[in-house]
Amino acid sequence: MGKPTGFMEYIREVPADRPPLERINDWDEFHLHMPVEQLRTQGARCMDCGVPFCHSGVLISGMASGCPINNLIPEWNDLVYRGLWHQALDRLLKTNNFPEFTGRVCPAPCEGSCTLSSIDPAVTIKNIEVSIIERGFDEGWVVPAPPAARTGKKVAVVGSGPAGLSAAAQLNKAGHSVTVFERADLPGGLLMYGIPNMKLDKRQVVLRRIALMEAEGITFVCNTEVGGESLPTAQLRRKFDAVVVTTGATLPRDLPIEGRSLKGIHFAMEFLTANTKALLNGTDDFISAKGKDVIIIGGGDTGTDCAGTSLRHGCNSVTQLEIMPRSPDERAADNPWPEWPKTHKVDYGQEEAAAKFGADPRVFLTTATRFEGDQDGAVCAVHTVEVVWEKNEKGQFIPRPLPGTEQVRPAQLVLLAMGFLGPEQPLIDSLGLERDPRSNIKAEFGAYSTSIPGIFAAGDCRRGQSLVVWAFNEGRGAARECDRYLMGGSELP
Repeated sequence: MGKPTGFMEYIREVPADRPPLERINDWDEFHLHMPVEQLRTQGARCMDCGVPFCHSGVLISGMASGCPINNLIPEWNDLVYRGLWHQALDRLLKTNNFPEFTGRVCPAPCEGSCTLSSIDPAVTIKNIEVSIIERGFDEGWVVPAPPAARTGKKVAVVGSGPAGLSAAAQLNKAGHSVTVFERADLPGGLLMYGIPNMKLDKRQVVLRRIALMEAEGITFVCNTEVGGESLPTAQLRRKFDAVVVTTGATLPRDLPIEGRSLKGIHFAMEFLTANTKALLNGTDDFISAKGKDVIIIGGGDTGTDCAGTSLRHGCNSVTQLEIMPRSPDERAADNPWPEWPKTHKVDYGQEEAAAKFGADPRVFLTTATRFEGDQDGAVCAVHTVEVVWEKNEKGQFIPRPLPGTEQVRPAQLVLLAMGFLGPEQPLIDSLGLERDPRSNIKAEFGAYSTSIPGIFAAGDCRRGQSLVVWAFNEGRGAARECDRYLMGGSELP
C-alpha cells in the first residue's frame, strides 16, 4: 500500500465531462481524460483493505456487490499510485479481457462495495481502470498475442456480444480455433449496436478490439443467422467440436395497450441500432427524433441512451416515464453497504435534457394507459396516469392507478425501453435445448453445460438480462468449461 493515509488526505475526484450543451451537437464520447498525477492521487485513496469487497463479485439481495470478474483492484490502484503503469496493465488483464469496455459502460458495482464508501465517497475505480488500458494502447503495450500452439479443436461461438467476445478470447488463448458467428453486419452485439457512440466509440474502441482479436487468430463471420438458411444448426454441429451460445436476451418487453399499432412507436433497440448503423455508414436511414416530442417508457440505462440520442437528433422535447418511485438521495436503512446503493442518480441523458429544457426528463410513478393517433395513423399523444404501489391478495406489490391524475402528453415518437423478456426462441428450438421457467437456456451457473453435450450457454441468454460485466464473467466461465470438455482439463482461469 503506497499511501497509508491517502484515503484521509484526498477527496474523490472523477474526470470532467464535456459541457452538456456542447456534446449534444456531436456523437463523440463525452468523458474527458484525467491527468496522470490526478490519477495517481485517486489511486492513493485505495485503502488496501484486509478483505477488499470491491473485487468480491457476489450477489447480495439480487444485486451485484463487487466486481463480477474479480478484478485485482487494490493491486492496480497501488501500482498506478507508484507510477508502475505497465505492471498495472498486467494485473488488470489477468481478470479482464476488455477493460476498455467495462471502464466505459459498467455501472461499477466495485465502487458500490468499496470499503471506503461505507464512510466516504468510493475510490474512483472505474476511471483508473479505463485509464490503465488506454495508456496501454497509447504506449504500444497492447499487441496481438496469438497462442503458441493450436489444439486442433474447433469451437463455434454464436453471438458476438460481451459474453461471446470473452468466451472467444479465452478459448483462443487455450489454442482452439474459434469462429464467432454474428447475424448483424458488424461484430460486437450490444457493444456495437445497443450502446450509443457517445458512451462507447465504435471505431476507436470496439472495432479496435475486434481487429486485435482477429490478429490473434479469431474468425468473425457476420450477416449469418445460425439456425436459419445461411447456417443450419445441423451443419454447425458437424463442422465444430463444441458450440458456445451467447445470443443475449434480445426479446423486448412490449406494452400492449390501446393504440400500440400506431406509426411512430418503436422498441428502444430499433431506434438505437438504426442510429448507430446510420452513423457508421454515413446515411440518413434511421428513426429521427428531430423536431418531435419524444416520450420514452422506461427509466433504465436504455431509456437514458434513448434520451441522449433524441437530444442529438434535435428533438422538441423528451420525457421519460418511470413506473417506479424516485430512489432516495442516500442509502435507505434496508440497503446497507456493501449492497449496491439504490440511490438517486442523474445520468448523462438526464443531465443533457436538464441543460437544454430546464428539468430532469424523468416522471416517476407514472405509466401509459393508451396511445392516441392522428388521422394518418401516427401517434400524436400518450395518455398517462400516476400510480401507487400496493400489495395484492397474494402479497405481491403491484401498481394501482390513482384516479384524477390522468394526463395527455403530446408525442410524435414513442420509444419502449422497458427491458427484455429473455432470449429469442428460434435458435433454441433449432438446437433442441432445454429451457428454464423464464425461457432462458437451461445451464447451471459455473458449469454452463446445456441439455446437449458439447453445447454451452453463457450471458444473458442463460441468466436473463444483466450487466455487461456479468456477461464477461459468464463468457470466461463457459470458455473454461468448454475447454475442459474438449481437453479433459483446463488451465483457463
